Amino acid sequence: MGKKSRHTLPRVSLELVLIYRVGYLVCVAIGVVYIVLMPLVGFFLACCRCCGNCGGKMYQKQTSSTDCRRRTLYWSAFVTTVIILAGNICMFRSNEAFKQSVDGGVVELNKTIKNVNTFLTAVPQQVNFVVDESYKTVQEVSRNLDAIGPQLGAEIQEKFRGPLNPALRSVRLLDRETVNMDMELKKLNSSLVQLQSSVDRLQANVTVVKNRINQTLSKPTCSNCDRMKSELRKLTLDTSISIPSLNELQSAVDDVIRTDLQSKIKEVEDYFNGIPQRVTNDTKDVAENSKQRLDEIRTQIAQVTKDIPLSALTNASKTLEQVQEEIVKVTPQIKRAEHIRWGVCVVLCCVVLLVVVCYILGLVLGPVGLSPTKDPTKRSCTADCGGTFLMIGAGFSFLFSWLFMIVVVLLFLLGGSVYDLLCQPWNNGQLLELLDTPGLIPELEIGPALGLKSNISIPDIYRDCEENQPLWTTLRLYEVINLDDLLNVSKYTDEIRLYFDNTDITLSTITLLSPDVKKQLSSFSTSTKDFDSTAVTQQINNVSSINLNTTADQLDRLAEAQTNNDIRLELQTEAMDLRQIQSDIQTVITPQLESINSTVKDLQSFVQEINGTVGEVLSNVEAAQDFLNTNTTQIVETESRKFVDCQMGYFVVYADWANLTITQQVGRCGPVAGAVDSVDIIVCSHMVESLNAFWFSLGWCIIFFIPGIIFSIKLAKYYRRMKYSDVYDNHIIMNHIPRAQMKFT
Repeated sequence: MGKKSRHTLPRVSLELVLIYRVGYLVCVAIGVVYIVLMPLVGFFLACCRCCGNCGGKMYQKQTSSTDCRRRTLYWSAFVTTVIILAGNICMFRSNEAFKQSVDGGVVELNKTIKNVNTFLTAVPQQVNFVVDESYKTVQEVSRNLDAIGPQLGAEIQEKFRGPLNPALRSVRLLDRETVNMDMELKKLNSSLVQLQSSVDRLQANVTVVKNRINQTLSKPTCSNCDRMKSELRKLTLDTSISIPSLNELQSAVDDVIRTDLQSKIKEVEDYFNGIPQRVTNDTKDVAENSKQRLDEIRTQIAQVTKDIPLSALTNASKTLEQVQEEIVKVTPQIKRAEHIRWGVCVVLCCVVLLVVVCYILGLVLGPVGLSPTKDPTKRSCTADCGGTFLMIGAGFSFLFSWLFMIVVVLLFLLGGSVYDLLCQPWNNGQLLELLDTPGLIPELEIGPALGLKSNISIPDIYRDCEENQPLWTTLRLYEVINLDDLLNVSKYTDEIRLYFDNTDITLSTITLLSPDVKKQLSSFSTSTKDFDSTAVTQQINNVSSINLNTTADQLDRLAEAQTNNDIRLELQTEAMDLRQIQSDIQTVITPQLESINSTVKDLQSFVQEINGTVGEVLSNVEAAQDFLNTNTTQIVETESRKFVDCQMGYFVVYADWANLTITQQVGRCGPVAGAVDSVDIIVCSHMVESLNAFWFSLGWCIIFFIPGIIFSIKLAKYYRRMKYSDVYDNHIIMNHIPRAQMKFT
C-alpha cells in the first residue's frame, strides 16, 4: 500500500499541476502575444503614418460632427488617463508596501524565531521547575522528620493538656491555699499567745485590786459593805480562748505541706515538657530510614526529565539559533537587493507616470489653445503642443508597454505561483498535509523520532497549538512516558508508614498523686470540716462582755454612803483602779480580740475553700490519671499516624500538582502556531500580496495603454496644426417670411 502510494504520487501531482497551470499558461500566452504584437503594431503604424496613411497626412476634414467627435475622444482619453493614473498610484503604493514588508519582515522574522526559541528554552525550564519542586517537598519532609520531636511531641502534649491542665491548676490552687492557711494558723496561734499574755497581766492587776477591795469591805468601819462582797466574787479576768481542733488542723496542714505539692507539680511538668525529647529519642532510627526513602523518591521523580525528550527541543533551539545567525548575516545583502529592486520598480512607476503626464499635458494644452472656428492650418502653438504631447504619450506607450509586459509576465509567474503553491495551501491547511506525506521529508516524521507507537500529523500539531494545548497532548507523550508510574511514590510512602507503625514511642507511666498523698488530702479535708469558728466567736464575745466599770460604779455609790472618810477614799481609789484596768482591757485586749476574730473568719473562709479545692483536686487528678493510664498509647499512635499522613500528604499533593502541570500547563505551544501564522503574514499577507498588487497594477496600466494609444492618436489630430486647409461652410438659406397686412375700412 505504501509503495503504491509513493509510485502514484508523482503522476497525481503532475495532473494537479497541469490543471492548476492551465490558467497560468493562458495568461502567459496572452502576455507573449502582447509582447510580440505591440512592438510590431507600433512599427507598422509608424511606417504607415510616415507614408501619409493611417492618419499620418496633416489634413483634417471639417464636418458638422467634428466638435462632437473631438469631445467624445477627449473624454474617452481623459477617462483612460485617469484609469492609468489610478493604476500608477497603486504601483507606487504596492512598491512601497513591498519595501516596508521586506524591511519589517526581517525584524519580524527574527522576533518570531526568538519567540519560538524562548518557548523551546522555556519547556525544559518548566519541566525542571516541576522536578525542583519535588526536591523542595523532600527537603520540607526531611526537615519535619528532623523536627519530629517538637512537632509530634507538641501534638501529643496538646492532647494531654485537656485533662492535665485542670488537675495541675487545682493542685497549684490547693498548694497556694494550704500555704495561706498555714500562715493564718500561725498568725492565729501568735495572736492567742499574745492575748493570753495580756489577759494574765491584767488578771494579776484585777486580783491585786480585788484583794484590796476585799480588805476595805472587811473593815468594821465600812457600813453596808457585806452585800458588796457577793459582787466582788464575780470580779475576775480568769478566762482564755481555746480552739480544740486547732492543733489537729495545724497538724493536717503541716502534713500537706510536707508532701511538697510543688515538687509533684514540677514532676508532672517535667514529664509533660519532656515528651518531645522522648519522641525524638524513640524515632531517631525511623527518621533516618524515612529520609533514605525520601532520597529514592527524589531519584524516581527526577527520571521525568530523562524520559521526556527534551533533547529534541534543545536541538531544535540550536537549529533556530543557527537560522537566526544566518538571517543576521544575509540581512545586509537582502536590504541591498531590496533597495535595487525598489529603485527599478520606482523607475517603472515613473515611466508609466511619464506617459500619464504626457496625456495630461495634451488634454490640458489642447483644449486651452484650441479655437474651433479657426482654420486647422492656423491652430495655436498651445493646441499644437497639446497634440504633440498626446503623440509622445502614445509613442512612449508603444515603446515601453511590451517591455513592461515582460516584467508583468515574470512577476505574475513568480507571485501567482507563490500564492497558489504556498500561501493558499498554507491558509487552507493543504501545505501542512503535503508536508505530512509519508516519505516526503523523513526528518518531519515526528512520531518515530519521539518513539511513539503512532505517527503524529503536522496538521494535528498545528491545530492543537492554535488551541494553545500543552506538549503532553500535542506530541502524545503519554504513549512513551508513564507519568502516573513516575509520580507514584506510594511504595515508598507505605514503607515509611510501616516504619512508624513498627516504632514504639514509649511514654512512661506517671503517678500524679500517690495514694498516701490522696489519703493525706482526704484527712486534711476532714480536719478542716471539724474546725468550728462559732465556738471561738462565742468565747471572744464572752471576753468582750467583761465590764469592770459596773463594779467601779457600785464602789463609788458605796463610797458616797460611807461616813468614814478613809473608807470612802479607799473605795473611790479602788473604783478608779478598776476603771483603769477596764481602760487597759479596751486598749489592749479588745484589739487583740478583734484581730483574732478577723483571723478566725479568714481561716473559716479558707477552710470552706479548701474543702472544695481538695475535692476538685482529687476529682481532677483521678480523671487525669485515668486518662493517661487509658489513652496515652492510643494518643501516641494516633498522633504518630497523623504526623506520617501529613508528611506523606505533601507527596500526594505534589504528585497531583506535578501531573496537572506537566499534562496541562507545561509547553503550551501557542507560540509555535503564532510563529507559523506570523511567517504566513510576513510572506503571504505582506510580501506576496504587495508583489501581486504591483504586477497587477502594472498590467492594469499597460492594458489601458491600448485604448490610451488609440484615443490619444485620434485626439491629437484635433489639436495639431495641419498643413492642408479644409473649411466647413455652414450655409443657412434665408427665406422671405410674408407679413400680414392690415386693412382699414
